[in-house]
Amino acid sequence: MMKEEGAEWECYFNKNALEKYKEALANSITYVAFNNNILCGFVRCRDDNGFGVYVYDLLVRKSFRGHDIGRKLIEYVCKEYHQDTVYVMSDVDEYYQKLGYRREGSIFEVQSNKE
Repeated sequence: MMKEEGAEWECYFNKNALEKYKEALANSITYVAFNNNILCGFVRCRDDNGFGVYVYDLLVRKSFRGHDIGRKLIEYVCKEYHQDTVYVMSDVDEYYQKLGYRREGSIFEVQSNKE
């Protein structure tokens, strides 16, 4: 599914990152959405021990977009962690603004290991 998105998601599946991403998945909370045995979306997040839950990845397969799958996945995280604030690490701010979520601060890259 990530490969269908192209270069924007390549940092997760290229040969240098795949094993690292598998480890990240193993250490994350991940919920998936299926439709007739077809993976149509997923959300990956981390619990910060009561300080909040951070959504790192939300992806819905292109052919399933527009059916509220992303919103439902986020709502499920909120339901499961109702005692915590849920934050989204976003590169697609307009999507979350459309859903009515409130911007809270920003993220800065301090150091990059990219070549």
